[in-house]
Amino acid sequence: MASSTANVLKMNFELTPYLISSQSILKKKVWIVLPAFNEAKNLGKLIDSIVATMGRLQLTYEIVAVDDGSRDQTLEVIRRYQPHLPITAVVHSTNQGLGATMRDGFYYVSQKAAPQDVVIAMDADNTHNPGLMGSMLQSIEEGSDVVIASRYQNGSVIRGVPSFRQWLSLMASYLFRICFPVTGVKDYTCGYRAYRVDLIQSAFKKYGDSFINQNGFECMVDILIKLRKLEAIFREVPLVLRYDLKEGESKMRVARTIFRSLTLIAKHRLKLGVAV
Repeated sequence: MASSTANVLKMNFELTPYLISSQSILKKKVWIVLPAFNEAKNLGKLIDSIVATMGRLQLTYEIVAVDDGSRDQTLEVIRRYQPHLPITAVVHSTNQGLGATMRDGFYYVSQKAAPQDVVIAMDADNTHNPGLMGSMLQSIEEGSDVVIASRYQNGSVIRGVPSFRQWLSLMASYLFRICFPVTGVKDYTCGYRAYRVDLIQSAFKKYGDSFINQNGFECMVDILIKLRKLEAIFREVPLVLRYDLKEGESKMRVARTIFRSLTLIAKHRLKLGVAV
């Protein structure tokens, strides 16, 4: 049921859609999903950057911020922007994890967006630069179904991440590529991605609620595995990751995420047999 506060969702997804009139570079609307848990210190700065990028690219857009039971002022930050910007809040009364947050954000978009639209998901902690959206959208225009901002492409830059954590992530990337290769993909866990909306709609049609049914950060690997089965075309662009700009501690436990992701891949391999 919709909250009495305008444009804040509780359970259902009935809202008057936003539209900002502008001459779009793309004949598409861009939907930006922000999974947020206790990101009050970072979210406002990210929204400001998104607005600047969308203005520079002259794109019609809507931000879908999914507040995953935050205990800080995250929802208040979203509400502060709503009178002036196209922002919808999907609200979890309790923390449900990244998987449920991504699922609900994508489900809202799949119900509201046109098939030719694009949905971009990114972290709400201000570590992903919206300035990269232009090249991601260009890659979609060139025929890709999914574009990943990758730490493992030439030209990528990582700031503020400890060396040991970077090494763990790199080793995990090699394991993922060996155990469950996806053409065009080296970075299986980065959440900064652009997707064709029709692909997301097809995924919900095929998998239903089980499209994203992993609770933690391993849901990003799960999404790739399931979209691979839909014969999606994947491409990567170099990521500039700015953990030095983030306020607060990381919520990802790298070793646990890698273990759970590899376990998930092993389960899928058993279902498919030896061939992948």
